[in-house]
Amino acid sequence: MTETELIAGGTPEPAAAGRRKLVVRRFLRNKPAVVSLAILALMVILAFALPPFLKYDYQQIDYTALLQPPSARHPFGTTQIGQDMLAQTLRGMQKSLIIGFSVAFMSALIAAFTGSIAGLLGGLTDTIIMWVVDLLLVMPSFIIVALFAPRTKGSGSIALLILLLGGFGWMISARMVRGMTLGLRDREFVRAARYMGASTRTVITTHILPNIASILIIDTTLAIGAAILGETGLSFLGFGVQPPDVSLGSLIASGTKSALTYPWLFMFTGALLIAIVLCANLVGDGLRDAFDPNASRARANRKDRADKSATRRASKGDTAGKAQA
Repeated sequence: MTETELIAGGTPEPAAAGRRKLVVRRFLRNKPAVVSLAILALMVILAFALPPFLKYDYQQIDYTALLQPPSARHPFGTTQIGQDMLAQTLRGMQKSLIIGFSVAFMSALIAAFTGSIAGLLGGLTDTIIMWVVDLLLVMPSFIIVALFAPRTKGSGSIALLILLLGGFGWMISARMVRGMTLGLRDREFVRAARYMGASTRTVITTHILPNIASILIIDTTLAIGAAILGETGLSFLGFGVQPPDVSLGSLIASGTKSALTYPWLFMFTGALLIAIVLCANLVGDGLRDAFDPNASRARANRKDRADKSATRRASKGDTAGKAQA
């Protein structure tokens, strides 16, 4: 039985607390994940807390410092029109982080409820929901976002971009949730709840979602990096965050045009983007190993088998070479 089943069946709450403590201990033993979480938290704090203390706003122009390299006055240098790159980079981090976290949570919520409804109800409802999922998976999402790109100018640009990215980012997770729900709907505690007249919403929120919460947490964490990369790609091509606002993608797009002659326009923004995505993925991997240590052992076993196979192939090659000699 799972933790939620035991609690639902009347087992004392300390069982759940013990499970949570075990997961936390496993996560804290994963040093790369802990360091990544600390770095990610620091970048989020700096992105939102540091701008008010800067001398220059991200839109402010310093006409006496055009395309200046990093200095004490402008730690990240300046742009072609004298805008402070540190202020611009922090503003871009704000937008990218907001979009990344919002898209990830939005996708997780849609996937959780559509997948659990399809798996629990089955029949025609399952067929219709899976048909919609399959349809969205084969639709060219980039072209659809591009068609709406002219409408993203103005104050609602970020909200519309989040809706577009989130609207095409939940389907694979919904399939996973549906599969897990199919395995749970015939369990005794779910059948008992439905027999006692519990509504579909109650069964999903009380019995289904708590049992798949760990998978949703992991999937949401990993989706943050993917969402930020998606926004970066759209902004890089001009379909994302629109001027005068900036994001990491739009800053990278403008910086690559002169990356060799004025590298500070590109390297700081690119390095921060890599750090954010890498840290988010490492935190997600750490959570997966904490919730399911068997996954970590399975990856280690596959790696060992691959190393042994490579060693055997290398030894056979050496033997064949000696025989020919």
